[in-house]
Amino acid sequence: MDEYIDIVTKSGRHTGKIALKSEAHKNGWYHNTIHLWLYTSNGEILLQQRSHKKLIFPLLWDVSVAGHIDAGESFIEAALRETKEEIGLDLNPNDLKKIGVKLHESSYDNGNIRDYEFHQVYIANLKTEISKLKPQEDEVEALKLVNYDQFEALLSQSEENSHFVPKNKPYYEFVLNAIKTTLSI
Repeated sequence: MDEYIDIVTKSGRHTGKIALKSEAHKNGWYHNTIHLWLYTSNGEILLQQRSHKKLIFPLLWDVSVAGHIDAGESFIEAALRETKEEIGLDLNPNDLKKIGVKLHESSYDNGNIRDYEFHQVYIANLKTEISKLKPQEDEVEALKLVNYDQFEALLSQSEENSHFVPKNKPYYEFVLNAIKTTLSI
């Protein structure tokens, strides 16, 4: 879906301009996205397998919920909307804990995409059984829970196992450490 998004500067400041997501990706304009990582109180992390229909990294496992922030939408509003759309889960604003902002700059030949995004990264406790989640067909191929040891093992072999995006390893480690700290593990 091609929605309107706010364009920001390379330092993340609002420019007052909006553009279609496709234009931002074609022209390499900086913009914001949300990333929400869901974890259980017993130390599992919800992973989403990207749909086979995705242009970028189809079928790789990644963040629980992610998406672009619509023009004029707050980060929290976007996180709640994307969570409902992608996995059918209703959350409240106070369920979310912001753990940071990560700049992601990549170019992809397939689709001529220059993806310059500020990931607004949140975590939240998943209190719903995974079987009750409803993956959005065009976005999500599958969902699964992995414990910390499994997450770290998959991550350590990401160059060979085609599980995670290998170059995102420091980002995944940052998220894992934030979740562990939150649960005091």
